[in-house]
Amino acid sequence: MPSTHDHTSARHDLETERNRLLVELSDLGAGPEGGLSYDSNFADTSQVTAERGEADLLAKELRETLSDVEAAVARIDLGTYGRCESCGNEIPEARLEAMPAARLCMDCASKG
Repeated sequence: MPSTHDHTSARHDLETERNRLLVELSDLGAGPEGGLSYDSNFADTSQVTAERGEADLLAKELRETLSDVEAAVARIDLGTYGRCESCGNEIPEARLEAMPAARLCMDCASKG
């Protein structure tokens, strides 16, 4: 399992990512939980509808990633960071470096 020093680094990386995600959601006009806001005077053409759909999808993905990041920070606080939520084995350090919010080891992640 990563050392406490690595947990400090992971926490910093995760908190930086959380802040970036919150800014992106805000820029889209969405909070971490709420829907997007649109100008009611804007014409509702098919292009606008398509763009709204894309923005809604992006906001949903950003909120899901934000949830994963916040869960990883919580695991650091609980002392379970770096352990697979499925099998309980250590998640390799290389995977955590590449994906700090990883919940599963590669074996369990590949199972579906």
